[in-house]
Amino acid sequence: MMEDVVLDILEESVRVKRESVRTYTDRILAAAGYCSECIVAGRKIMIFGNGGSAADAQHIAAEFVNRFRIDRKPLPALALTTDTSTITSIANDFSFEEIFSKQIAALGRPGDVALGISTSGDSPNVVRALTAAKDAGINTIGLTGRGGRIAESADVVIPVLSDTTARIQETHILIGHLLCELVDRTLFPDAFTGGVQ
Repeated sequence: MMEDVVLDILEESVRVKRESVRTYTDRILAAAGYCSECIVAGRKIMIFGNGGSAADAQHIAAEFVNRFRIDRKPLPALALTTDTSTITSIANDFSFEEIFSKQIAALGRPGDVALGISTSGDSPNVVRALTAAKDAGINTIGLTGRGGRIAESADVVIPVLSDTTARIQETHILIGHLLCELVDRTLFPDAFTGGVQ
């Protein structure tokens, strides 16, 4: 029955989120620390990925720039997935693999954070951008599925314990929200009066 399909997917999604976040809580905290330190230092967070991960990059950047759960000043974050003229010119003149690394070279500075998202962990343009960022003294965070080449390129890798793209993407947006929450709580502690609100 379709009702069973719906409930089975719900249970799988909850299970993947629970297991992944519990297993990698220390890495989520480390990534949030990088983001908080970056913002305090007057630097920025650059976020990127392909397809659904591009949408996630834009979603997370918007939470930082506008607001997440509290009213506070805008925080410096940008998605490298939104400038179609830049992306298509790089892809046309050089290669699709360089669409993010060239932007990192142009915009990135030591002390920034580069957050790459790839459900497979093997997206060549994401891996190349993280490598370029690391070489430039930029702290790197990778959101991935069970692993992939991102593990060689990012300072902090946060895997999702699933082989299903949809479950990985659902967990990535939870992790993105956790990063936003942790950064807000670190930078604006007076806005929180206790536990989870």
